[in-house]
Amino acid sequence: MPVRDSLQNLARLYQLQTVYRDGFGQMRAAPAEAILAVLKSLDAPISSQDDVTGALRQRRQELWQRRIEPVLIAWEGAPLNFKVRLPRHLVEARKKYQIVLETGAIVEGECSNGQHVYTREVEGIQYVAQTFTIPALPPGYHRLELQLGDASVASFVISAPAQAYGSSSKKAWGVFCPLYALNSDRSWGAGDYTDLAAFAEFVGDLQGAAVATLPMLASFLDEPFNPSPYAPVSRLFWNEFYLDIERIPEFEQCASAQALANSPAFRRELSEVRGKSLIDYRKCMALKRQVIEELLSCLQSKDSQRRRSFKRYATGHATARDYAAFRAAVERHRTVWFEWPDAARSGTLSPGDYDEHAYHYHLYVQWQCEEQNRWLRNSAKKRGVFLYLDFPLGVNRDGYDVWRERTLFALNASGGAPPDSLFLKGQNWGFPPFHPDAMRRQRYRYYIDCLRHHMAFAGMLRIDHIMGLHRAFWVPDGFSAAEGLYVHHRGDEYYAILSLESHRHQVQIVGENLGTVPFYVNEAMARRNIFGMHVGIFCVNASGERALDSVAPNTVASLNTHDTTPFMGFWTGADIEDRFQLGLLTQSQAEQEQQFRAAQRLALLEFLENRGLCKDHAAPDAVLKAWLAFLAQNDEAFLLINLEDLWLEPAPQNTPGTWQERPNWQRKARLSLEAIRQSDSISQLLQTISDIRRRVG
Repeated sequence: MPVRDSLQNLARLYQLQTVYRDGFGQMRAAPAEAILAVLKSLDAPISSQDDVTGALRQRRQELWQRRIEPVLIAWEGAPLNFKVRLPRHLVEARKKYQIVLETGAIVEGECSNGQHVYTREVEGIQYVAQTFTIPALPPGYHRLELQLGDASVASFVISAPAQAYGSSSKKAWGVFCPLYALNSDRSWGAGDYTDLAAFAEFVGDLQGAAVATLPMLASFLDEPFNPSPYAPVSRLFWNEFYLDIERIPEFEQCASAQALANSPAFRRELSEVRGKSLIDYRKCMALKRQVIEELLSCLQSKDSQRRRSFKRYATGHATARDYAAFRAAVERHRTVWFEWPDAARSGTLSPGDYDEHAYHYHLYVQWQCEEQNRWLRNSAKKRGVFLYLDFPLGVNRDGYDVWRERTLFALNASGGAPPDSLFLKGQNWGFPPFHPDAMRRQRYRYYIDCLRHHMAFAGMLRIDHIMGLHRAFWVPDGFSAAEGLYVHHRGDEYYAILSLESHRHQVQIVGENLGTVPFYVNEAMARRNIFGMHVGIFCVNASGERALDSVAPNTVASLNTHDTTPFMGFWTGADIEDRFQLGLLTQSQAEQEQQFRAAQRLALLEFLENRGLCKDHAAPDAVLKAWLAFLAQNDEAFLLINLEDLWLEPAPQNTPGTWQERPNWQRKARLSLEAIRQSDSISQLLQTISDIRRRVG
């Protein structure tokens, strides 16, 4: 077999897609060297083309010797069907099963009448594939143990509802704003949990159902430094940056903390960060930490019910203790874990690797984040409002999750995306992609824990880049994004987990299905009752009668997202000018796009006028109101409104593909929470939307 054909066959056996269509619809083929690099990251015994033939033989043998898949799915109400691969001499052996249910109960029986599927000869041994059926199981995570004569095998069984949890949220509406941007007269330089509760109260008073925000997960805000909500230190822990310091119970009793917070020097620094239009993460966090450390010292200075509660939290949360030790070690070394001494780098920390006080600080703030998140959820619920949270695709490669769960990640590659009209060279997102087989071997424990961390407080949960449940675009180290390739995952296994956990927590799942989306992703989402997304500015045509695409059922409909220009940036074409300034468009391309945008504006106005939603030559605020009213009339979608659109903010919160060129994740909302409450125009517009939703509902 020619080497290239052998390499392609080996790639297929590792679930690689080496030929694909990019964002332009053009076929691309990954270079052989990139394929070899990805195969090596997936633990293939290969270092060069010379190893391909031997690696191919070994992989075939390995797959046939895998007598049963490590993970099986049983959709609720249906029997468990599974395939077994056996050497021919075991085909007639008696096959007994024992299933240990999640509850501890045991179900036993005998597999009979196995259906012959096919036979293969691999390395001189004949194997037979057979399928068997076991009666339906209750929902949960179970363990199947199968006795095959003298041999035994085991598998992890996910028994899940066929569809994810569905609420009555389709006819509802909510408002989006990043939590850091929600500033108030009382907050310390950026939004906090109390601000989000006040925002939920405001939305609830207008009969809104949800407040949506970006990930609120732990970030590096000192050294290392990366405030991006999509590069968290962990998907298992919250960001203490969002703590309301004065709501921490110790504050009321701690004289030293109050004295510090009220000192002239502290008030002066606090006034400075409050007065800035951009968030100074380092300074805000440093100010908060000074006071938190005083609160911790007060707590530890005497015996109390609170101190005993903290001790119980620490005792009952082993992972939080491990995380706190990691964060304290980062502060000791002030560098990434790749550069630590051998033992610490390998995952073993001793008390001498970190400062004890820093360890207790990180444990304490996670305890407080849990308490304030719980209070926030309950406070919003009293107003009839739920939290619409965001579950990021990846994690910071320098963070806790990768350090502790490194076998789950491909550390010699990065996640990304192939070239498209916005990113002509493709994208490299920097975080390590997940190793599909390692996730399965671990029985998805890490993924389940991360979901539960979010679902404990969410009413809706957005799954960032849901295509990644099916396939992930890998950019191996040393290659450009244009040379990357896809690695496929077992999508149904992820959907089963999402379905089961969503029912247990009663959370509606939303999948971010924007960009280059294979048809089978949207089909799977519809089959599993996962909401999709409709983003208005992506759905504007230059024809008056068809200016706006229809909104599909079971979607979250919005005009824009945190990664796009807001309404006013779209309306004025400011986003096109910005891309030109960044060098992403030539002068000629920018002029062509501005011409098309002008045609879009005319078509949109005609479309909205014909439906009686606005008048000819309407001002931008009238167009915004009309466009939102059009979306609000669709009773099969959940409507999400960008708060900053309501005062025609032209600047985006994030400009994808930039780092220091633009102030990503830093811009405060131009209006404070107090000003928003006092704005008649904002309240009237939201009340109009609420009235429309109520009528169509």
